[in-house]
Amino acid sequence: MEETRWLNAEQQHAWRAYCNASALLEDTIDQQLRSTAGIIHLYYTVMVRLSETSDRRLRMTDLAEQLKISRGRLTHAIRRLEEDGWVRRENCSTDKRSQFAVLTDEGMTALARIAPGHVTTVRAAIFDHLSSEQTRAFTEICETILAALTDPQGPATTGMPWRR
Repeated sequence: MEETRWLNAEQQHAWRAYCNASALLEDTIDQQLRSTAGIIHLYYTVMVRLSETSDRRLRMTDLAEQLKISRGRLTHAIRRLEEDGWVRRENCSTDKRSQFAVLTDEGMTALARIAPGHVTTVRAAIFDHLSSEQTRAFTEICETILAALTDPQGPATTGMPWRR
């Protein structure tokens, strides 16, 4: 049995700072989006990902992978966005098991209305407090962690959420 490698004081401090900042950041973004659009950050992110494609559509499994969430969680988000008329599902003509999520015109209009407030919140919470050098370091750190977590030999041994 492998001996536990405990975090040293510096690592423990960094870990707790990350956990606290992450929780408060997600809450701050959720509160802003709830107050202006009645949605949470995940739903906004779904709409953004769809808006970034040429035809505002993605296969549900691909969207779950891009968002790093389970298919069940995505299905719930899409169902909620369908209620507002912002997203619709379409069956795939070549694969009966697949569906596409499609950002509607109403969804695109809503996204254009919601995005400025979201960007203002993100800037105020993060980037207004970081120098360009810190922003580059932050990007590198996040990309390094993401690469480790998505590595097939990495610590996410139960499989990626979008495969569950």
